[in-house]
Amino acid sequence: MAAVGVLLILLPVTWACTPQKADYVMVSCFPNAIIANVPECPYGWEIGQLSLGGVCYTGINTPGFFRFTIPDLTPKNHSYCGTLSEYVGGKDPRYIFYNSIVSNDSSLTVRNQPVNYTFSCTYKAAYLVNNAVFSQRVATVYVNNGSLGSFKSQLSMNVFTNSKFLYAKDAPYVIDTSEIGSEVFIGIEAKGLSNRFKVVITNCWATPTPYSTDKKRWALIQNSCSLDNTVTIFENAKDSRSMFKFNSFRFQRLEKVSTVWLHCEVQVCDGEKLFCQPTPCTSRSTEFEPDPNGGILTMEFQVRAQHSSSYVHLAGPILCLLSIFLLNEFLGYFSL
Repeated sequence: MAAVGVLLILLPVTWACTPQKADYVMVSCFPNAIIANVPECPYGWEIGQLSLGGVCYTGINTPGFFRFTIPDLTPKNHSYCGTLSEYVGGKDPRYIFYNSIVSNDSSLTVRNQPVNYTFSCTYKAAYLVNNAVFSQRVATVYVNNGSLGSFKSQLSMNVFTNSKFLYAKDAPYVIDTSEIGSEVFIGIEAKGLSNRFKVVITNCWATPTPYSTDKKRWALIQNSCSLDNTVTIFENAKDSRSMFKFNSFRFQRLEKVSTVWLHCEVQVCDGEKLFCQPTPCTSRSTEFEPDPNGGILTMEFQVRAQHSSSYVHLAGPILCLLSIFLLNEFLGYFSL
């Protein structure tokens, strides 16, 4: 009975998960989503006790982290899971989105130190208040690692001149109809972060519209494996830049479409906390499954006839388009 008595005394103070310090947060400000990663079990709080904006208990438990996502940055939607948005006008109009990850325990007594990760992302707007468009090929990643300091990185997708990936082409990038089928070199790079952070390309696909969810799509990379036979992945998840190439194309039987959009699902992986390298392609499925860990960067490609200022509407077999539609970069910040 004595042993049982000791057990009953210990039960109220045992932890359901192993408490972690709550001094680490990574916020990724993607064009169409904000993704926040906080340590797994911060100060002993479980995933079901942390909410986005004090409203939505939508966190996902990923290896080493709790992940919260704001998937809707439509300026008209001012309240997704407590998200607040503010439009700042003037010569440099911006949208600012605010939210926080907070602890909430409905029990009578609270034994854990409270958690409040407050963050915001600021986007430079290129259009009017009700029709904001943010740069689709650029994201901003912020990391706060407690006493080790804060880091800011611009994550961007660019077209390069060749396989050496030394020189990025200026926007807009246009491919001449005579060069359809030529090699296109894509690099996705995070600048400003230490070597511990790795850029991981999970999926890349092309659509005839700007929408990454378009069911008309051509898969190039799935689950970090090349799916199209023209795709070569040079580096992925090894350092702060990942690169691949594919042959330019356009969608068949869409004669009025002279533009194709390339979408890549990307994440920045902390190599000191996680194993970032994808498993070998031969041992995993190549079914298309969007990765909840990543955000999407999008690039627009166009096709023009030689010596012509208008776009050519091509028919026939798969050909490609290319031109980066760069608006303005966007910034963000967060605080613990």
